[in-house]
This record gives sequence, C-alpha cells and structure tokens, in this order.
Amino acid sequence: MARSTAGLREDAIAIWKAGVAAVDSERLVRASVQREGNRVALAGHEFDLGKRGRVFVVGAGKAGAGMARGFEAAVGKAFLDERVSGWINVPEDCVQSLKKIVLHGARPAGVNEPTEAGVEGSKRILELVRSAGRDDVCVVLLSGGGSALLPAPVDGISLADKQQVTRFLMHGGATIQELNCVRKHLSQIKGGRLAAATRAGLMVTLIISDVIGDPLDIIASGPTVADPSSPADALRVLERFTTPQRQPPESVVAYLRERVESGGQAVRISADVRNVIVGNNAVALAAASEEAQRRGYAVESLGSDGTGEASAVGRDLARRCVAIRDSQTSEPKAMCLLSGGEPIVRLVATDRPRKGGRNQELVLAALDELTTSRCDGIVLLSGGTDGEDGPTDAAGGFVDAAVVEAAREQNLKAADYLAINNAYPFLEACGGLLMTGPTHTNVMDLRVGLIAAAGEGQSSG
Repeated sequence: MARSTAGLREDAIAIWKAGVAAVDSERLVRASVQREGNRVALAGHEFDLGKRGRVFVVGAGKAGAGMARGFEAAVGKAFLDERVSGWINVPEDCVQSLKKIVLHGARPAGVNEPTEAGVEGSKRILELVRSAGRDDVCVVLLSGGGSALLPAPVDGISLADKQQVTRFLMHGGATIQELNCVRKHLSQIKGGRLAAATRAGLMVTLIISDVIGDPLDIIASGPTVADPSSPADALRVLERFTTPQRQPPESVVAYLRERVESGGQAVRISADVRNVIVGNNAVALAAASEEAQRRGYAVESLGSDGTGEASAVGRDLARRCVAIRDSQTSEPKAMCLLSGGEPIVRLVATDRPRKGGRNQELVLAALDELTTSRCDGIVLLSGGTDGEDGPTDAAGGFVDAAVVEAAREQNLKAADYLAINNAYPFLEACGGLLMTGPTHTNVMDLRVGLIAAAGEGQSSG
C-alpha cells in the first residue's frame, strides 16, 4: 500500500498514541491491585488488614489522578468506605472528585516548579502517613512530576529558595538526577523521608517511571527510598552549574555546607517498604512497536535510554532516517525507527521572547537537518508522553515534507529559531505542533521516525 506524506504523518501519530495508551495510569494501577475480602495484593505483595487495619493512599505526580482512579476501582466501594482515606498532589488540571482519595491541585498546569499549594498538600500527606499505625498499610502512588508536586522545605529553606534553585539547575541544563539530588537534601519528604515518617506495618509504592533506567531513588526524588547521596553530593551539583553570572541561592549553599560540616543524620526507615515499577518507557516503546508492525512497518528500536542534547538527538535521528531511505535495495520496505528517553535543552542567554520544549527543539533541529537532505518519504515525531513539552500546550512536534514546504513558503529559517530555543512559534506557523492535551501519565518521551518504501511518500495527498 502506497503511503502519502499525510498517510505517514497519520501513522506516526497513531503509533505514538498507541505507546502512550499502553502506559495509561488508571489501567496500570488497576491491573496491579487485587482484593478479596480484607486481603489485598499490590503488585504481588499481599497483606491482610484483619478487623482494624486501614489503608492510607498518598502520592504525587502527573499520573496521580489516573492512578488514584485505578486504585479505587480495583478495591471497590464497600472497601473504600470502610478502610481507605487518601491524598494525592496533582497538577491543577487533573483535579476531580473521587470517592475517598482527595486530588489536590499542587501547581498550575505546565508550571513544573513547587508552589504554596504544593507545600500545603505535602503537609497533609505527611499528616496522613504519620497517623498510620502498625495494623495499617500505606499505599504510595508516584509518577513523573512528583518532585515539583511534593515540596516540603526543611527548616531554614523557603519555598522561594526551592523555586530559585530549581530554575537555576533547570536553566543550566541539569539532568533529572542532578536536580533531584539537590531537591532531596532540601526536603522533609523526599529521599526516603516519607517512608521514615510512618509507623505503618507496610508501605507499598506503585511507580510509573519517568527516568532512564528506573532508578527508585530518583523518580519523584525517591520519597520511599533510602537516599544514597549526601549533602556534599548536592553541593557538588550546585558548584558544577555556578558561574560568575549564575549563582544558586546563598541560603541553599549555606544550609548544605552546614549539613556537610555537622555530618548530618542519615534517614532511617523502619517500615517494611516495597517499591514496584508498574509502568515505564519500555512498555510504551513495546506497544508503539506492535502498532507500527500492525501498520506494515519493519521496526528498528534504539531503546528507552536516549540522552544527550535535544538538538543533537534530533539531527542524529534525521540523518538515520535519510540513510535508511537512501539505502533501500531492490526490495524496498517501509521502516519505523523508534526511541525513548529524555534529552535536555541548554538554554542560551537572550532578551528576546521564546517558547518551546525539548521535543519541539529536537524536531526543529531535525527539520534543519532535513532541509539540506530532502524530506521526501520521511516523518519524524517526538512527544512527551505526558502531553506537555516544557511550559507549552503542545506535547511536542513533527516534521515531514509538508512542514518543510510550509517553512520554505514563509521563508522561516530553523537556525534562527534554534539559536534562542524558540521552536514553538516556528512549528506553530508550519503546522508541526503535536497537540494532545494532558495524557495523565508520564514515562518520558517517545519518538517515531517513519520512512516510506521507495516510491512512496512523495505527495502530500
């Protein structure tokens, strides 16, 4: 079957959406929870609440609403009414009424930094886990975005300090590992401190991972995992991004230095804690691969651990697509190139207005590469599985022959927009934005490159 440019684009979006659907947060949690009478199994970890035991459900993340819905649906109304109370910090656009679990708007949609509302919600979460006794179970639901949604600053550090240090690191291009290393040492809840706060007999954490390699201590800054890092490690991260022009908050540096000098106290977790990954990028990638094959594409997967700078990743993927297209043999076949992970964007200094996200920057760099190599028979799409790409309303973007032609007609130069990290207006003008709205899950980014068989994809019809 011949594939037009429009057909390739339609396939790419459908393949991406199939990957996202596979990590639907409600479905993942519902499949992980079983109940029979007073006996409950959470991802294979069974417990009997007996006559007195209660269940406290807490957590945070972009997928929190769906995870909470999945838990409530799995245990049933009667059990909820008798046994369950809960509180989950979520973005404001995820707030809805559930039967027993409160969904608390802890930050505005698209603003990935701590707020006063998040602090209030985190206090409520700490109160709940501290009220649990030995007969009780704490269920923690964590997903991507949980770090910013769980602000509980230590004494001596203000919310403004945490906001400032978050911006300092993010704008400097810090990895999520570096960012969360610092966050944990400024928190009453991260770095295992949530688990340390409870007297519950059992704590089970169900996790949808948004970090490469699924490191339990990094996802949502590891509130139920003993922290392997030290205040000295956090200081070294800050020093790495400090320049004469860019300084972290003095209060943060002073606090961490005091912790280093005093030797600090290691976080002690006495509860029986089980941490379980129920969804990750690999699950999304596998589902995308299945959908691509169903649509007649041979699949090459680059895996779920893609890192690096977004612009460099985009150029590399564009070159790979061109190489596949231009090396087709006498028996051409349609190909799908898949990859996942989370690259970074290094923001350049500018006084000019700009708007974008890492997926949009990746796609725009790919477009810049493809304009010198022809885009016929190729579509490259990159999107955040949470439906949010940076502080924008787009999930990401895509480039194909139609987008390249729209840019040419408007005399838009990708390099000019890349120079100030301003991908959104370029892609908006050319019809290259991927708009999905929030997906209520988050397993990093998913990228789809489609290459038509020789002779296909030559028209936009």
